[in-house]
Amino acid sequence: MEEEKKEIQSRLVEGKKQIKEAEIGEILRLIAPGTFLRTAIEGVQKAKTGGLIVAYNDFIQNLFEGGFKINARFTPQKIVELGKMDGAIIISEDLKKILYANVLLTPDNSIPSEETGTRHKAAERTAKQAGTMVIAVSQRRDEIALFYKNLKYVIRDTNDIIRRATETLQIVEKHKDIFDRNRMDLDKEEVRKNPRLIKALLLIQRGMIIHNTSEPLKMYLIELGTEGTIVKSRLKELLHKVDKEVDDTIMDYSKFGLQKSKRILSVLTYDELLDTENIKQCLGVSEDFIVPKGYRALGKEGMYPEDIENLIKNFKNLNGILSVKKEDLIPLFSEAKINEIFEMIEDLRE
Repeated sequence: MEEEKKEIQSRLVEGKKQIKEAEIGEILRLIAPGTFLRTAIEGVQKAKTGGLIVAYNDFIQNLFEGGFKINARFTPQKIVELGKMDGAIIISEDLKKILYANVLLTPDNSIPSEETGTRHKAAERTAKQAGTMVIAVSQRRDEIALFYKNLKYVIRDTNDIIRRATETLQIVEKHKDIFDRNRMDLDKEEVRKNPRLIKALLLIQRGMIIHNTSEPLKMYLIELGTEGTIVKSRLKELLHKVDKEVDDTIMDYSKFGLQKSKRILSVLTYDELLDTENIKQCLGVSEDFIVPKGYRALGKEGMYPEDIENLIKNFKNLNGILSVKKEDLIPLFSEAKINEIFEMIEDLRE
């Protein structure tokens, strides 16, 4: 058993692989308000008994002793009652069954722990050694802590998260207003066939700020579960087509291409994004007037991506596309499609 513990410890603790954000999101969804597990945890907290809840996996079997086997359907009420005992509760990996109760966790004591209480030390070491989720409900601190691999996450009060989410949403709304104004300005300049690059830079700038600002809001929504429905709906409305608008603008003006420019833009801080010269460098351009290729304008007309690529390949840029005659399209498209595409170009001219 000791050799097995050391092998697991070496794999999961010494490696200290960074937990992916998506993985954290999935764990937080399991304990979001509205789930059976969250109801059970809050029930134990209100009962002021404290407790440990461990999600079973293949490595857990050798990390506890004593207690008794339950093998009963998971309900919050059962967890609250079983939490009145001193030992830990082991639940199934799919969170549908209570497997064991009142067990003593026996993780390797040589695993580093920054926790002070016995219960939290056991929780942290078990999570690290077995690579599973362990929830510690503190009787003294009135705190719920989630341990998962090398992560510790203190579950915050729902009202506090709602307040933070609402504040962040208001910031996103203000940036979206500026984004929409920049988009309309760029629309006007592009069809006049002499757009200033600064208009495209301002649109990309605001789109990136919206993207970066909304990222923590997405994590708040995961934590809120069913309590975040209104905020989630409003955020979805605000973000609608923002990323596509930014991507199309980058494809129109970048000399590096979409992927390279986005990769460079993603590492800019908020202050660096405010300087449009930095965004200009991310696109690899030096001119102040650039004719866009046409991805953004043609995409707004509902044209298929493959048709847009075909037009850009043959007519170079938006100005060239806006100048085409119907007969110019004959070698490129079928008769039925020619009428459809030429009509879209005509709409764009108007």
